[in-house]
Amino acid sequence: MGADGMEPVVQSLLAGLPVLLLHLGLSLLILFAALLIYMALTPHNELRLIRDGNRSAAVSLGGAALGLAIPMAASLSASINGWDVVIWGVVILAIQVLLFKLADLVLKDLPRRIERDEMPAALLLAALKVAVALLVAAAVAG
Repeated sequence: MGADGMEPVVQSLLAGLPVLLLHLGLSLLILFAALLIYMALTPHNELRLIRDGNRSAAVSLGGAALGLAIPMAASLSASINGWDVVIWGVVILAIQVLLFKLADLVLKDLPRRIERDEMPAALLLAALKVAVALLVAAAVAG
């Protein structure tokens, strides 16, 4: 392929790269902001617990990260512009926080169970977060 054959490829890259960087940057910003908000809304301090070796807190927070990232990834494929990414990020965060509250009702005293490093409760919570994230991702990609 000669230099002329590469021109469309280079033009495509130059046209698409700014959009890629914008959407990726927004998504990462939203993911980290959503994780900070999620941690602020939970009654326990996940980072402190994880630093102290609490595996349940790590599993729960890891499930939250996946629960936020999976539907965010799906929203990227369906988004028209940066505002789509932001709006879907807020919706996805609200769903994950609601799921935590519902799981707390079902599992009874979930925050203290995570603080006590009860792995079964943390594993179920993380699995629920990922399961709901997959459903939300499919709904967003629609």
